[in-house]
Amino acid sequence: MSNEQENTGSRELLERLAREGTQAERELSIVTSPGARESGWAIKVKSQSSYNVYNVIAVEIGDAGSLPVEIGQQMQAVNLAESFLQEGSLPAGKYAVMLRVGDKNVFYAEP
Repeated sequence: MSNEQENTGSRELLERLAREGTQAERELSIVTSPGARESGWAIKVKSQSSYNVYNVIAVEIGDAGSLPVEIGQQMQAVNLAESFLQEGSLPAGKYAVMLRVGDKNVFYAEP
C-alpha cells in the first residue's frame, strides 16, 4: 500500500515538474469570467480624433475633494451620445464612464 502511495506521489511530482518546467518556463493559468474583471472605467476626454471618436485616458477616482489621477496610456473611444456622421463637439476635460464592447471602447457623454 505504501509503495502504491509512493508511486502516486512520484507520478504527481513528475507531472507537476513537467508543467512547471524551468524557472523561466513556468506555466501560467488565467481564468476569466464575466464577473472576474472590471466592466467599466472612469475616463477623461483628452481630445477629439475624428467624428465621434475621442482620445481618452483612464482616471483613478480618489477621496472626496481630490482631483482624479490619470493612469495608463491614452486610447480611443467612441461617444455614443453623438452622431456617427458628424463631427463631435465634446470638450476636452469631460469625465465619463467607458465600457469595452467587442473590440471597441465606448462611452456616453452629452456635450
